[in-house]
Amino acid sequence: MTLATPTLTTDRLRLRPFGDADADALFALHSNAFVLRYWDSPPWSERSRAARFLAACRTMAEEGTGARVAIDRASDGEFLGWCSLSQWNPDFRSASLGYCFTEASWGHGYATEAARAVLGWAFDALDLNRVQAEADTRNIGSARVLEKLGFVREGTLREDCIVNGDVSDSWVYGLLRREWTPDTSH
Repeated sequence: MTLATPTLTTDRLRLRPFGDADADALFALHSNAFVLRYWDSPPWSERSRAARFLAACRTMAEEGTGARVAIDRASDGEFLGWCSLSQWNPDFRSASLGYCFTEASWGHGYATEAARAVLGWAFDALDLNRVQAEADTRNIGSARVLEKLGFVREGTLREDCIVNGDVSDSWVYGLLRREWTPDTSH
């Protein structure tokens, strides 16, 4: 069962399916060691990784397991990052939320705004009951985004990632349909 990747708009953002033209911006984002310091894999060192990422976006949609959208600033079309809903399970009515943003876009509320749009689409179009997310325990910014969206910290995965010898823990967050408030007031 395929899952059409949505095109969504917010006051400041345009969320859209990825295209091959996004390869350079993706490589710039995922090769930045500072941006990926809390990621669960090392920064990209090969440009071919961008093509594999784009192919994985298409596969995710074709297999119906999720959707990943590119995020552009509406005012100037600047690529800011991406947001995804993966591991969609229609039987359990659950999925996982993920996102990655350029360093220049941090601190402007873009991640919260984009994730809110994706969550709205997911709860409505996919009839989800639960969305899960994980954040490295050192990534306070990402934890704040999830909490602004209404996610509840449910536990800690101890030493669940080892990237380049660096061992880290992750917080697990959950958001239930009955807790979801699509407005931007919190």
